[in-house]
Amino acid sequence: MQKHVFLIAMTFFLALTASILPAQDTSAVKWYTWEEAVALHKKRPKKIFVDTYTAWCGWCKRMDKVTFSNPEVAAYLNKHFYPVKLDAEQRADIHFNGEVFKFVETSHGKGVHTLAYSLLDGRMGYPTMVYLNEKFERIMISPGYKEAPDLLKELRFAAEEAYKTTTWEEYRNRKP
Repeated sequence: MQKHVFLIAMTFFLALTASILPAQDTSAVKWYTWEEAVALHKKRPKKIFVDTYTAWCGWCKRMDKVTFSNPEVAAYLNKHFYPVKLDAEQRADIHFNGEVFKFVETSHGKGVHTLAYSLLDGRMGYPTMVYLNEKFERIMISPGYKEAPDLLKELRFAAEEAYKTTTWEEYRNRKP
């Protein structure tokens, strides 16, 4: 009898707890480190989306809060890409393709990570998104803050491989 009462009480407690706790946000972007994305890519190739940012960048923080939190953007990124957050000033080494990418100090303790420098062709502005195909070849570099509709258009351009038949400028100017 006590066991039966205990099971009823536990069932009630679990049901109550589940109704009080917030549901897990399935609309959030699942961000990866560069190394995690590369490892996943080896098992199941996908395009790579790199959000190159810095800790001090206000527009980067706004993109996180506004654009990347948009459910449609998050769902599209998660489905078609391995989304990577790359701090352009991180100090940890990144091993990739037989090379070691490092932080290089420039002056007064400031500097840049050489992977970010390489991906952005040395044009260090933030935020900057980089789209890579399944062979880690660059599709495009997209500097600056983007609202959700503008980012979605870029994501579709890369994911649907429109870049193989048209320029970004032509694609961007098409009517929906």
